Amino acid sequence: MSENHGRRLAAAGHSFLKILLPVAVMLIAGAASWALFVLKAQSGPQAEPEAATEVSVTRVEPESLRLNVLSQGVVTPREEIDLVSEVSGKVASMHPSLVAGGFFKAGERLLTIDPRDYDYAITVAQAGVAEARRALISEQAQVEQAHSEWRALGEGEASELTLRKPQLAEAQAKLQAARADLAKAKLNRERCELKAPFAGRVLSKQAGVGQFLPAGAPVARIYASDLAEVRLPIGAEQLAFLRLPLTVPPADSTQWPKVTLSADLGGRRRFWQGRIVRVEAAVSEDSGQWYLVAQIADPFRPGADGPPLLKGLFVEAEIEGIRQDGLYRLPRAAVSPAQTVKTVDSRQTLQIKPVEVLRGDSDSVVIQSGLNPGDRVIVSELPVAVAGTPVKLRND
Repeated sequence: MSENHGRRLAAAGHSFLKILLPVAVMLIAGAASWALFVLKAQSGPQAEPEAATEVSVTRVEPESLRLNVLSQGVVTPREEIDLVSEVSGKVASMHPSLVAGGFFKAGERLLTIDPRDYDYAITVAQAGVAEARRALISEQAQVEQAHSEWRALGEGEASELTLRKPQLAEAQAKLQAARADLAKAKLNRERCELKAPFAGRVLSKQAGVGQFLPAGAPVARIYASDLAEVRLPIGAEQLAFLRLPLTVPPADSTQWPKVTLSADLGGRRRFWQGRIVRVEAAVSEDSGQWYLVAQIADPFRPGADGPPLLKGLFVEAEIEGIRQDGLYRLPRAAVSPAQTVKTVDSRQTLQIKPVEVLRGDSDSVVIQSGLNPGDRVIVSELPVAVAGTPVKLRND
């Protein structure tokens, strides 16, 4: 029995090996294939990590900025008039400064017209006054005589004609008319001398000595030299940066903003200081611009730095603006046309922030909101900016 039992065990073991051996072979082959696949994958090319872009940044802090307004204009005098002859006659003399570019003081006699005809007129008018005065005295005596005669011989109430009241009124009126003729003759005599109404300069001259001038003929074109003015256009949006009394003018002129004018003359930049003095009463219908008027005192004063502020000179103007707090100033290249900036966060990755631009010029942009103190803003050029891109700081 034991021998048979051994045979049966040997046969069973042989059958089990027949079944197990193919399964083991398949498992070994699968494991080998998987190992080959893994080793092949590990031995292949590996993806390079994304390289960090090198950038330049600036740390921003809020500032208190005075936002000045830029404009430009042409210098004009405060007053510019034609000096006109009020009486006719021949020019007897002229002031030496009555030439183009000449200076004169207020009240100086610039031109004299031959006064002899007007002296004769004064003499005739004086004779007329004397005659009218004599006639009045004579009439007053006749009035007294008429009153005496009526009191002695008349009865009832006397008429005005009997008492010579109309004759007396006529004599009084003729005396007043004669005195008016004398005053007019004296006035015409004074008008023979043309005096400067203000201190200024001569722009051009139209008369000469010996020339006969009819009444109303222009003698010269003159302008005041005590004040120069510049008409400065600004946009309506720029009014927010200026403190302007747009309704009732202030009693204190210092409430108007200061203005600095400049121009290139003689190879140097020249400057003049002035102040806005008024706002014109109308807005331009074509451009919608407002016009401010700046005044500069004593544009020809001796000892001023540089040449005088001449009529017709084109100048640039910088008007003093209101000081505002909590603003950020950035280079123009740091702000995109869509009003966004690129920043670097604590993980050294690029982020894009929208900002509110208050104003900008050719060099810089003033940001009103959207940034925080200490933000690192990228100021270098980036052809493509993608949020989350790792960056390397060139400076901090």
